[in-house]
Amino acid sequence: MKFLLDTSIFLWALSYPGRLTNQAHTILKGHREALWLSAASVWEIAVKYQLGKLPLPASPEVCILDWASAGGMKTLDITPQHALGAGALPLHHQDPFDRMLIAQARLEGMTLLTADRVFEKYAVEMIWCGA
Repeated sequence: MKFLLDTSIFLWALSYPGRLTNQAHTILKGHREALWLSAASVWEIAVKYQLGKLPLPASPEVCILDWASAGGMKTLDITPQHALGAGALPLHHQDPFDRMLIAQARLEGMTLLTADRVFEKYAVEMIWCGA
């Protein structure tokens, strides 16, 4: 099984582990070889940092990929197929980052680790990770 981390789950694992369920902790610690971070999440973090909505100890260029690597995560690039999949999703949700994560999880056969209830509106394999 492969797990794709929602942006919030990635950030909570680093800074707010108390927000995660026990199951999330088990997956993050016990399945390090199967953890993936999407380029969409990296993009989202960089945008929120630039807008002043996400404080980080250093710029995203300095810390994000190091954090992912330290957590044993691989990165998932965005392909044209992912973009087409995101564009074809029902309009339950307008957030382009979340839509990309849903499309990637579906197309790559991944389970999405999330704490965002809007994902339940889509046909995507997911595990609820918010405590």
